[in-house]
Amino acid sequence: MTAHDLYERIVGEIGFPRKEFLYDIVFWEARRIIRGADARTRQMWSAVRWHTYYMMVAQVGSDSLRKEGISNTSDLLPFPWEKETPPPVSKEDADDLLDLINDMNGKPSR
Repeated sequence: MTAHDLYERIVGEIGFPRKEFLYDIVFWEARRIIRGADARTRQMWSAVRWHTYYMMVAQVGSDSLRKEGISNTSDLLPFPWEKETPPPVSKEDADDLLDLINDMNGKPSR
């Protein structure tokens, strides 16, 4: 992700103050801001799905929905983030990251 992409996402989409983005935050904070905004978006979509499901239950009844194969909210509208699982981190990758952190902090490598 380029600096332009970060700026567009954090300032343009999320609404983070421009001056703070340019002068006050560091890269790891930018990633956390994006993750937090993504989590908020996921919660919002989950609430929309829940309300839609229960409005449909009130309108047509749960038996009609079950006949269509919809028994819960995730059957009605599955989200991609609910199906994906992050790949496991290998021991070598974890060791490489730990060595990099130790090098950055002036500590000897293992």
